[in-house]
Amino acid sequence: MSPRKSFRKPSPTSRRTRSRTGLALTAGLSASALVLTACSGGGSDDGGGGGGADDPIVVGISLPLTGDFSEPGKGVQRGYEAWAQFVNEDGGLLGRQVELKILDDQSNADRVVQDYEALIAQDEVDLVFGPFSTRLVVPSARVAEEYGMLFVEPAGAANEVFEQGFENLFYAAPAVADDHYNHLADHILAMPEAERPATVAVAAMDDPFAQGTAYGLRDKLAEGGVDVVVDEVYPPNTTDFSSIAAKIADSGAEMVIGGTQYQDAVNLIVALQQLDYQPEMAAFSTAPTNPEFSEAIGAKTEGILSPTGYTETASWPSNVEFVERYTELHGTPPGEDEANAYTTGQVVAAAVEAVGCAEQGECQQELVDWLRDNEVDTVVGPLTWDETGRPQGAHLIQQYVDGEIQIVLPEDAQEAELIFPKPAW
Repeated sequence: MSPRKSFRKPSPTSRRTRSRTGLALTAGLSASALVLTACSGGGSDDGGGGGGADDPIVVGISLPLTGDFSEPGKGVQRGYEAWAQFVNEDGGLLGRQVELKILDDQSNADRVVQDYEALIAQDEVDLVFGPFSTRLVVPSARVAEEYGMLFVEPAGAANEVFEQGFENLFYAAPAVADDHYNHLADHILAMPEAERPATVAVAAMDDPFAQGTAYGLRDKLAEGGVDVVVDEVYPPNTTDFSSIAAKIADSGAEMVIGGTQYQDAVNLIVALQQLDYQPEMAAFSTAPTNPEFSEAIGAKTEGILSPTGYTETASWPSNVEFVERYTELHGTPPGEDEANAYTTGQVVAAAVEAVGCAEQGECQQELVDWLRDNEVDTVVGPLTWDETGRPQGAHLIQQYVDGEIQIVLPEDAQEAELIFPKPAW
């Protein structure tokens, strides 16, 4: 058992950050919704981490439970809470129970900074997990880096995450955003030129992840000779897609790519449906894997494509158990957001059990060093990372076939044949 933690003295930079945000922090905490997953085992009176063998291991997390990213944010919350519950049912980490301390950052980058400052410096949590969205991962990772905390995150896949020079960050998924559609790009470019889509329209949210997924596919197709005829960017809070949809429909593009989160994809697809725009191929990031997607667009999903780092049917040993236990808990199987959050917990737990500690201070660097040199088996498969925290894998391509979203690429993992051209929606 590792000795009781000694709190890491913040760097001059982090002291400046706290003095700059101190007043806002107090207000922020009173406004944030605190969700505490309290598990068996005693804790300190202030809910903070650290302590003896009977004290819980406290994990600090900030998530977008309200605001633009609230839909996937709640999925991540479910995944984290399932991980904590199952770990505790199985005896805990290092023989200690796990508690999650979750704050609502309201999908706001300033708020997420305040939350992680409070969790680390005031609450003195033992570990931190990352939030949802590249927009929130980058600023929160800076806070974690200043305090020397291991920072494993489930949803910051854009290139800019890995260009910051973070030394403590690991992305808990198979591939970064730019590579999500690699299997689809390869498939399209391998088609005879006369049969594949010749033109493509692109619409992407002004968000690093959404743009990363869309532009990775766009650029690969453009390099292969496909003509990009529409290339639109819209703000994250956009609800009216009539003008963008009109541009896409007027272009007659044979393929449409949406760099989307959830509600924006739904609104864009509905706008395209209303104009009776019928592409031969349609790909939207994130949204199609959401359980509510089919109902939201009128169940006209057939042929829609999306990359995914997770499928509930994967035969990885821990995934089989995860799906069974999660489904028993919630009545429905987990989605990608839940799985990536659960993977985050698995990655951190593997390091904690291997190193034998979970606390602030020198322990955090030991956890980082272990992950740099080891592979971790997870519900999304075995994961390894490069020096920037990029995972060294690839995403699967899913498509709605016969009303169900199924793996269609790569061929050695497919559950159904890819549909082309896409049926009318």
